Amino acid sequence: MGLETPPLADTWAEAATGKEGRYIYCIADGGERTSLGQIGIQGDEVYTIPYGGICALVQNCPAQPYQSKDPDTVKSWVLTHQKVVDAAWERWETVLPLSFDTIIMGEGEGGAEGKVLDWLKAEHEGFKVKIERLRGKAEYGVQVFWQPKAMAQNLVETSPEVRRLDEIIRAKPRGAAYLYRRQLESLIRGELETKAGEYFRDLYHRIKTHVEDIRIEKTKEAESGWQMIMNLSCLVCRDKYQELGEELDRLDDRDGLSVRFTGPWPPYSFVGTI
Repeated sequence: MGLETPPLADTWAEAATGKEGRYIYCIADGGERTSLGQIGIQGDEVYTIPYGGICALVQNCPAQPYQSKDPDTVKSWVLTHQKVVDAAWERWETVLPLSFDTIIMGEGEGGAEGKVLDWLKAEHEGFKVKIERLRGKAEYGVQVFWQPKAMAQNLVETSPEVRRLDEIIRAKPRGAAYLYRRQLESLIRGELETKAGEYFRDLYHRIKTHVEDIRIEKTKEAESGWQMIMNLSCLVCRDKYQELGEELDRLDDRDGLSVRFTGPWPPYSFVGTI
């Protein structure tokens, strides 16, 4: 997730040595030594290793990655990781999430816990800066969709060139209209791409005024008949998320658009940008 990490246990060869490890979930804005109970992967205890007003949330583990050929097992581990980070976020309000399967290998004096402590000492100043940057903020997802078929039909009604070609096609026999139909399809694709770009720039500008930071993510597959034209991760002050929600409600009322607003979450997408 963008944090500087110490040497990780990332091979089964290391595991064969029998070395211990510490699985790290996140860095939290708290300096106490405490346990969150048996909430970790495979029901293991999650506890804190504190230093200088911050702490790492960890669980004991072998110095080996969590690997399985069963996708459901891997999914359950990832979900547990997220739930632990969520629990830490609720307790300390500001956390720096690490990615799934971040494991510190123990070797030398102090073992794995000593390595975690060394890491906290070495990166302490940077962690404190990141925590201050994220204090009082949460991550939200914004996805915008449209229906290409409906937008294409709208072009027939609003674009003179599209309407002209459509009228030519309607007036000609099927065979004679083939080349015009290909030309019309190409024209509609181009105009849809232009329109999508216009929408994106307008929506991005409107959304950006309500957030502290923003990341453009890859678009994903949508439900049948819909196409995602925007996928954003937004860093928002917790006391201002309603302003963003109101702006998105106005966008959702625009013809042909549908907006999905999700969150709040710990700021996974912004740990590496600060």
